[in-house]
Amino acid sequence: MAVKIRLRRMGQKKSPYYRIVVADSRSPRDGRFIEEIGTYDPNHDPSTYEIDAEKAKKWLNNGAQPTDVVGKLFKLAGIEK
Repeated sequence: MAVKIRLRRMGQKKSPYYRIVVADSRSPRDGRFIEEIGTYDPNHDPSTYEIDAEKAKKWLNNGAQPTDVVGKLFKLAGIEK
């Protein structure tokens, strides 16, 4: 099973709010997920994000691949493999 760390869209129309989740790569964007590890809100200036570093590192060590945007958020938070 290929596991991805990606964003799950929440919020109202034209006001997105994202949760950072670990999910099977075959499941839909807002579908079933394995675990929630953080949040990302691009509506504030500057954008706000909260990431559970321990859970993120655990999933990265287990082979989960972050998407491009999540990878950038991890770099901002100082999380690396």
